Amino acid sequence: MCLQACPTYNIFGTEVDGPRGRIALIRAASEGQLSLTEVQNTLSRHILLCLACRSCETACPSGVKYGAIVEDARILVEHNRNPGIPERFLRWLGIKQLMPKLWLLKLMARILWLYETCGLQRLVRKLNVLPTTLNSMETILPDISLNYLNPNKIISPPGQKHGTVSFFTGCIQEAFLANVNQATLRVLRQNGYEILVPSRQVCCGAAHLHVGDKAGAQQLARKNIDAFLSVNCDSIISNAGGCGVCLKEYPQLLAEDPVYFHRAQEFSLKIKDINEFLIDHLSVLPLGNVKARAVYSDSCHLRHGQKVIKPPRQLLKMVPGIQLVELSLPDRCCGSAGVYNIAQSETANVILDTKMADIANTGAELIITSNTGCHMQLLAGVRRAKLKANVMHVVEVMDLSYKNHNQYT
Repeated sequence: MCLQACPTYNIFGTEVDGPRGRIALIRAASEGQLSLTEVQNTLSRHILLCLACRSCETACPSGVKYGAIVEDARILVEHNRNPGIPERFLRWLGIKQLMPKLWLLKLMARILWLYETCGLQRLVRKLNVLPTTLNSMETILPDISLNYLNPNKIISPPGQKHGTVSFFTGCIQEAFLANVNQATLRVLRQNGYEILVPSRQVCCGAAHLHVGDKAGAQQLARKNIDAFLSVNCDSIISNAGGCGVCLKEYPQLLAEDPVYFHRAQEFSLKIKDINEFLIDHLSVLPLGNVKARAVYSDSCHLRHGQKVIKPPRQLLKMVPGIQLVELSLPDRCCGSAGVYNIAQSETANVILDTKMADIANTGAELIITSNTGCHMQLLAGVRRAKLKANVMHVVEVMDLSYKNHNQYT
């Protein structure tokens, strides 16, 4: 059952590129049955090809926690790998410098905004002169908005206050998809919530776990726990499926930390995905017409990690004018998977092409998502497949509905 759910098994058709075969390799490594050379070559190759989309977890009738298993395997793999200088530099720049430091990431976004607006991007894409890794990064670049949040500002609701929430901005989301965050705040505010945006929050650490840097992820987790537990709120809202599952799993990440484990549990209980929060706390129905044939593309980590499947669809069905159609394979990955679409771009593009073909068959003119990486990957997919379709987050659709009916005060 897990084999049929695995994107890489469906591409390669080999046992070691499915969850069952990978678990067998991991078990052999943990029992000392693999030599160092086999760990460096065989195990590394097949673990790095895994998207960690966790669709096999949903399919598995035995409840095997594959996500936790593959995270530990990635740590082993990275400990025994010796990546080349270009990869080491990009990891140092992206994972160690930019993502943990939002101000630096925003500076990079401003430079790339100039790159987009001055026309250089059109020339670069026309000439196709970038090396493979940089081209993969450039391909997923969205139209950047510099409409950034003001941290530590208390955002009050227009009418009766129903509660107080803190908002997790994310790093890539805030730097490159700032409009999604702005829409999230407007929708929460419209539904009666006071919003706090702690300034000391940092990257969730998901990207660090994707590349086997558990210590780096733990360091970021501690900073986020301190930042959010220092303010008084009912819930902590995340609007990105990948970030949300990482935040919710801080107790597992810090299980051996005697100081932070119980604080991680307290923190985790407060984390709510924006979709699951709104479906339980929506007090103002969206009344504005958003006429579009639309498809919702699940975030793997929202669907398989957080098990949030129905709420996004329920919210979208409330929006007048939205004709929501379902994909034939809604549980399949788009190929983003953290940094997978950069590190394993060739395989990621095969997976993306399958997803875009599924979307094209629906005739949708609006593709709706709920995760940062998926959002950027689907934008690239639209260009790659030459589809006439827009990509929006669920909250952007609701925000547009509120605007179209002049519901904001």
